[in-house]
Amino acid sequence: MAPELSVSDFVAVFNQTLEYAYPEVILVGEVASFKINQNKYVFFDLKDEEATVGCFLMLFDLRVQLADGMKVKIVATPKLTRWGKFSLTVREILPVGEGSIKKGLELLKQKLDKEGLFAEARKRPLAEPPQKIAVISSQNAAGYADFVKILDERWGGLELTVAQVAVQGFGAVDQMMGALKYFNEQGGYDVIAIVRGGGSADDLAVFNDEALARAIASSKIPVITGIGHEVDESLADLVADMRASTPSNAAQMLSRNKKEVVKNNALTLARLAGVVGERVENKSEQVGQLMNSAKGKMEVEIDRLDAKVQHLKVVLEGLNPEMVLQRGYALLRGETKMGGVVKITTFFEEITALIKEVKRRK
Repeated sequence: MAPELSVSDFVAVFNQTLEYAYPEVILVGEVASFKINQNKYVFFDLKDEEATVGCFLMLFDLRVQLADGMKVKIVATPKLTRWGKFSLTVREILPVGEGSIKKGLELLKQKLDKEGLFAEARKRPLAEPPQKIAVISSQNAAGYADFVKILDERWGGLELTVAQVAVQGFGAVDQMMGALKYFNEQGGYDVIAIVRGGGSADDLAVFNDEALARAIASSKIPVITGIGHEVDESLADLVADMRASTPSNAAQMLSRNKKEVVKNNALTLARLAGVVGERVENKSEQVGQLMNSAKGKMEVEIDRLDAKVQHLKVVLEGLNPEMVLQRGYALLRGETKMGGVVKITTFFEEITALIKEVKRRK
């Protein structure tokens, strides 16, 4: 015999059953009847060709701009309201498809542009060159590998601290915002680099999140983005202090080219040698007292230039990566995860090691 329940008991039991069977659901559909009530509550329908379901969330949880006709993917909790209406309480929304992503992006761009978040006047220059770089990326992604490779090839010896985060899909935005907050609270970094390789419009949609854009804009540490390919542009790019076209380009913008530095120093030495040669030739044409006077001045100049040459020589020697290893430092290559194998290079040895434990520094 079926149990006899009050209406409120039925709603409570039904919601308990839903919570047990479907604690959360992921749906894809088209937005319809979008509206905001009392500047506080958001309501819209999610529909496909055969069905429609009502959706609800608080306005402060709406982190993308919605409009009727947009295709979205949502994470939600199903619920029967006390008025007997079935509804989905939305926890996260991502636009789906190039058209919907573009429409949502344009709506958000207009909003944030009016607030001045894209203004060049609020963007800060980066340290030249930065020594301590905080990186927000997925260490398993090709874009991150390219970023690190270019940094090592161009200069090397920079101090990187990496926050391993998801860079697409649900949860990625919260992870990246958490990393931004952590680095700002720690302090001591010259720049924060957010890097992610190329992907589809759906993959890159998380970088158009309003909350992430505001977190980047409010960062106390300057932020550079290297997201996707050159043609890709996101809200994260627009609010960052500096935008690179790709992760590799971000690495180039953050580092000097040691080959160019050596070449320029060599040219400087050659010009100095030419100046000395010309002065010697001119002074040799003088006779008598003029020659003696010129000789004394020339010796002073040669000593000064020689000291400068010796200084430049020390600088050039300091650029040699082997000197860094000789001072006791080591290079680490490989995946820093449990069970991973890394290659450690010291001045005297090449070491292959198995990682037994990885934990975050406090």
